[in-house]
Amino acid sequence: MPEASKMKKPDVKVVLLGDMNVGKTSLLHRYTERRFKDTISTVGGAFFLKQWGPYNISIWDTAGREQFHGLGSMYCRGASAVILTYDVTNWQSLAELEERFLSLTDTAHHGCIYAVVGNKADLTDSKAQLSQDSDGVSEDQIQEEMTKPQVLSACPTPPASPASLSGMSLNKQVTREDAMAFYGRILRYKGLEEKGSLPAEKMCFETSAKTGYNVDTLFETLFDLVLPSILRNRNENLQSPTVDLEECRGAGSKRARSTCC
Repeated sequence: MPEASKMKKPDVKVVLLGDMNVGKTSLLHRYTERRFKDTISTVGGAFFLKQWGPYNISIWDTAGREQFHGLGSMYCRGASAVILTYDVTNWQSLAELEERFLSLTDTAHHGCIYAVVGNKADLTDSKAQLSQDSDGVSEDQIQEEMTKPQVLSACPTPPASPASLSGMSLNKQVTREDAMAFYGRILRYKGLEEKGSLPAEKMCFETSAKTGYNVDTLFETLFDLVLPSILRNRNENLQSPTVDLEECRGAGSKRARSTCC
């Protein structure tokens, strides 16, 4: 079989968990396809393979619906990183992570890394509303616009808020401090010491799949952090090569014949 046609084997697995409608699929589309698109609820799970330098990382998008809850532990089996996703405008979505989804990670790799991600930040944060990392306004363009001299009118218009820009008024129900406190509870649930673990400041993110805010930062940070797992897995594979069963059978039959009278 030609090398190009062979199915690439993932070096590590990354899994997204979270309630329905928090934007897990949209986050993944934003990162892999560089654009935002409306999606329907995921059924079961979806699999994406990301080439990251010389490595292959599988990213699993899981369903948040209650009826697919039992599949979550299967998708988490052997995961090197889990992205626990909530909606910054919905406190219940954070509570669901602790009540329903955290236990699913029991099947993850013992050295698994956990990230707590608050999506839909564009609805509450003006910086997230304006920041677009791909097919839209860039950070440099935004900065350039902000530094241009402004012409004042007789009746100046108040600056647009994230709510007015998005066409809806939503309050932020989950703060970054709430997410960091939840991260601490994840460590305690896993029996890990906070001093010896990755700090909450580094593992709690606020993102916007719609504008691309912090999406690249999230995934690239995780990929950098799972590199030791990739190297460890490759080293283990080198130390335990595949056994040729046919050769073993042949050797066994020779030994059997040599001991016969």
